[in-house]
Amino acid sequence: MNNGVNLGDLLREKGQLTDDLIDDFYINDLKPNDFKEIEGKVISKRLQTTKDGKDFLLFTISDKSGTLRAIDWFKAKENSEKINIGDIIRVKGKIVVFENRLQLNVEKDYNIHILKDNEINPEKFIRTSNKNISQLNEELKKIIDNIENSYIKELLEYIFIKDKKFSNEFLYAPAAINVHHAYKHGLIEHTIDVANLCNSIAENYGNIVNKDLLIAGALLHDIGKTKEYKITPSGIEKTNEGELVGHIAIGIHIVSEYSKKIDKFPKDLLNEILHMIASHHGELEWGSPILPKTIEAFILHFADNLSSKVNQIINHISESNNDEWTDYNKNLGRKIKITKLEEK
Repeated sequence: MNNGVNLGDLLREKGQLTDDLIDDFYINDLKPNDFKEIEGKVISKRLQTTKDGKDFLLFTISDKSGTLRAIDWFKAKENSEKINIGDIIRVKGKIVVFENRLQLNVEKDYNIHILKDNEINPEKFIRTSNKNISQLNEELKKIIDNIENSYIKELLEYIFIKDKKFSNEFLYAPAAINVHHAYKHGLIEHTIDVANLCNSIAENYGNIVNKDLLIAGALLHDIGKTKEYKITPSGIEKTNEGELVGHIAIGIHIVSEYSKKIDKFPKDLLNEILHMIASHHGELEWGSPILPKTIEAFILHFADNLSSKVNQIINHISESNNDEWTDYNKNLGRKIKITKLEEK
């Protein structure tokens, strides 16, 4: 779902992308025995030597549809020095099956080309949420409108509605580079999902849970990701701020600064909200600077984790070429059974 805007078309209109450089062929379109020229982002490379002293280069390229392993037997050292992880390259060769997966054998006399920014069609490398973004934005506003606590409501309205610059950044942002909701508009999709889960849990426990506080935590827990990631023509990357500070610390700072704009915002209430941002990863070894110590923080952590896991499962199943079980997923630590809705 891209709301009718094609990034490739947009760049062509601005003269930043030429038609003769555009290839709409995707990695997941490849079949054994194809002989193709392919564009992909280098995500790994390794120069190796056979027992008889012959060099070869193993590397992996990707686009938004999947990944492809490649091997170069002819210009291994030259191309190892030429290409770097993160480069978008054009490479040509034959598609074969090796170790039960597709592999590109690089053509003997082919010169791998590193694409410049104006040669990259971002539509090939930037995934987009398949949800209706306008509807998600309206749902966000409705969730905020249902908040009863005046301080929390004013804080959320200021951040997500009144500050147009920030609200646009939030709407556009991904939730990750990989693993879950790792695409344009992924952050708002994940945030709404977590808020809806928290709302259901709060209703289940009645007066035990401060619902307004919990929903505030749900909407604000990943707010720092608006500054942690950036979308480039070649995909999602971490910003310098993201690398040095991280989204949890960034989020705490953002919310603290916005709270100063609201007259007499209660300090204890702010601390409860900041605690949920700080502890939403749940465990110290998972990146939380502190463990959840309120019932709302506990619920937020599990809702966040559930949203992440379900999204990973959905994506892993959709990318699988198998009929009954997916391949092993290292992030989930297991295979996943492929269940079709019509079987229920």
